[in-house]
Amino acid sequence: MSLALALALPVDLFAITVLACAIYYRRHHRTDLALAYVALNVGVFAVSALMLSQQVSLGLAFGLFGVLSILRLRSDQISQRDVGYYFTALALGLINGIGSSRPAIAIGLSALLVAVMYVADHPRLAGRSRHRLVILDTVHRDEARLREDLQHRLDARIRKFEVIDTDYVRETMTVDVRFQPFPAPVAQAERTVPLARNR
Repeated sequence: MSLALALALPVDLFAITVLACAIYYRRHHRTDLALAYVALNVGVFAVSALMLSQQVSLGLAFGLFGVLSILRLRSDQISQRDVGYYFTALALGLINGIGSSRPAIAIGLSALLVAVMYVADHPRLAGRSRHRLVILDTVHRDEARLREDLQHRLDARIRKFEVIDTDYVRETMTVDVRFQPFPAPVAQAERTVPLARNR
């Protein structure tokens, strides 16, 4: 292993540890995907470093990574947020493996990617709006009544909804909903009335 790769490996391991463990796992608590991000990153780093040392064409390298990405994304249904982490882990492995000859640029780009994901997936931004696929046990023909029903069921302000499927035989509707939960009511402390003293 060259000196450049020996320096790039700890940088890559530190960046993916911060991304997968310190950011993703602490916010979403999915051990399986956190492990997948680490494994993907280390594998991409190793393969890109090997290709760089063997002087394989960059087009062939990106073609192989594109096939890897398609196979991984088609093998499981994951959210768009998880896809963002997935491609960031992939990019970190590429940057530190291919860019090991320029450590300053690799470190700067790695820090930029981790910082962008930290801010973009921050609870103060991502927690304001939520997304859910709701299956209703009734069919609403009026959009206003549908909005009221969704608001009542989710206890939230409905931002946007789209009817995905309507089954008139089973009387069900599948609705894609974007909503913002109502703030939780503040519990007021009960006032204790002092007992009157007998004189």
